[in-house]
Amino acid sequence: MENLNLTSASLSLLREFYNELLLIERKGKLTCETYVFSAEIFLVWLSEENIPLDNVTSQNMLYFFVWRKQQGYSDLTSAKDISALRSFGEFLLRKGIWKENHALELDKPKTKRALPRVLSVEQVDSLLSAIDTEKPAGVRDRALYELIYSSGLRISEASSLLLSNLHLEEQLLIVNGKGSKERMVPFGDVAKFWLEKYISEARPLLVKDKNVGEVFVNCRGDVLSRKGIWKNFQELEAKSGVHAKVHTLRHSFATHLLAGGADLRSVQELLGHSDLATTQIYTHIDDGQLRDYHKGYFPGHTTYTENNGGIF
Repeated sequence: MENLNLTSASLSLLREFYNELLLIERKGKLTCETYVFSAEIFLVWLSEENIPLDNVTSQNMLYFFVWRKQQGYSDLTSAKDISALRSFGEFLLRKGIWKENHALELDKPKTKRALPRVLSVEQVDSLLSAIDTEKPAGVRDRALYELIYSSGLRISEASSLLLSNLHLEEQLLIVNGKGSKERMVPFGDVAKFWLEKYISEARPLLVKDKNVGEVFVNCRGDVLSRKGIWKNFQELEAKSGVHAKVHTLRHSFATHLLAGGADLRSVQELLGHSDLATTQIYTHIDDGQLRDYHKGYFPGHTTYTENNGGIF
């Protein structure tokens, strides 16, 4: 909630919305942050369109989602935004700012579960090697994204990771995942190298005299937020030319493990999935890779087996 395009009144409204979600509705911290972020984007758009918040119509909201779609956001993101704005609308009703919740008139798009995008090992190497490690922030980013890939972390898990839960010698993390469930996850030698370099050399230059319990900090010495991690990765994506999102590293971690022979239950534990069905989506990605290999080596057999309902 540091957007310079918003008035102090709008920022105050967002803070009140966050507190109500957290303290009264008892929603999870991550859900509160997600809802407030969507509401913030909506308020910025209203400001740029010169539309007063108390004068919003259903048509305005429809135009907002058309604009979001033009920005390239998926149906899944739109569905999340609609949930957030429905909640924000109820809040505005209670405040007397709206007379009706216009967000309730919006239909959520039907979303189908697409296979997540994954990178090859070579693409991951190309992406991470594009980080400029001559500066402290670069060493931090290399350590951060190496760890996300090496341990399959969510952005929120990386942002909230505590120094006390990082065991470098054992190459283990204690991760606080969804629903405040803890799990223990290992990390590899490359991640260990960059973490040691970051903690011993770069982090002290960033944190200075502040006492911060989290591992990753920004250039002001404060906790590196999820938004900060996402923004820095966007810059890295543009620099490297490798099209990906931060979460793509987590998808790639899972897929590479399965391709290397790891069993599904182990990958489920490492990812912190409560339902095995969520993890099984990565087996379909691996099937796709197998099809590619099959086409490369047995092109004469591919059409026959596909037409007859075979695995390939």
